[in-house]
Amino acid sequence: MDIFLHIVGNNIVPIFLLIGIGFVVSRKFEIDIKTLSKINFYIFVPGFVLVNLYTTEIPLDLLKVLVFAITFLMVNMLIGSIIAKVRNYDDKLANAYKNSIMFYNSGNIGIPLITLVFSASIFTEAQLNLAVTAQIMVMVVQNITTNTIGFFNADKANMHWKQSIKKILKMPTVYAIPTALILKWITINTGYDFTEFPGWPGLEYIRSGLISIALVSLGVQLSKTKVTLTNKKVYLAVAIRLIGGPIMAVGLIMLMGFDGVVAQTLMISSSVPTAVNTALIAVECDNCPDFASQTVMFATLLSAITLTFVIFTAGIIFPI
Repeated sequence: MDIFLHIVGNNIVPIFLLIGIGFVVSRKFEIDIKTLSKINFYIFVPGFVLVNLYTTEIPLDLLKVLVFAITFLMVNMLIGSIIAKVRNYDDKLANAYKNSIMFYNSGNIGIPLITLVFSASIFTEAQLNLAVTAQIMVMVVQNITTNTIGFFNADKANMHWKQSIKKILKMPTVYAIPTALILKWITINTGYDFTEFPGWPGLEYIRSGLISIALVSLGVQLSKTKVTLTNKKVYLAVAIRLIGGPIMAVGLIMLMGFDGVVAQTLMISSSVPTAVNTALIAVECDNCPDFASQTVMFATLLSAITLTFVIFTAGIIFPI
């Protein structure tokens, strides 16, 4: 019960507070969601990725986590494609559906959640640091792919694949990744710490602002969305994300030989709700924005219940 209350109070309530602010403000004033989505994707997302990639130390023995994150993503893409084909979704809905189960809130929910779980007295500081590092690696994979593959999926139904790639190449996030790696290489070889650069605090402000702008933007989008409680497509996507996700992750974790803290981290991480940015991508690309927004909202709300059971189960399946 304590874990449940912590999850609700420290993660779910703050998230819905920001979504609610965006919803209320949008109802009172005329706010352009397209402008908000561009601010998100052209300023906040690339800044977030650059700062996190540069400042995160990735131990060589945890590189297998990157392989897990990429493989898990591809498995979800395959599952999404199969379900979309079986249920005869049109191209736009099929792509929005795949995005809704492939990409999840590994950052603004995943990292605080993992920190909370492994901050309990039964875990050591070293185990906490190991869990958080593993989660950051998952977050990096998710952020990069959400803003590349996610855009490609959303645009496929509206334009030729060559045009989709051209559009992706115009996204700053694509260039934030190699920039961060180059800065890391310079730091390793020269010892210069770019966090001491006079402009670096501005990038830190951008990184800190991503969660707020994304959640407020979602609230604005929801205020313009006709929410229905009978959309079976939304509930199917939410079920695959919150329930199917951890089930698939357990099989992959066992197959790859993870155990203990890292295994628990990956299982818990796999069960967090659909990423807010999938709704913003849907808005930016005009790809079933109502479906995407409702999926994010219901997945986030219901995760307050499902996450509690996943956390409990992870400790039983992968004891330390």
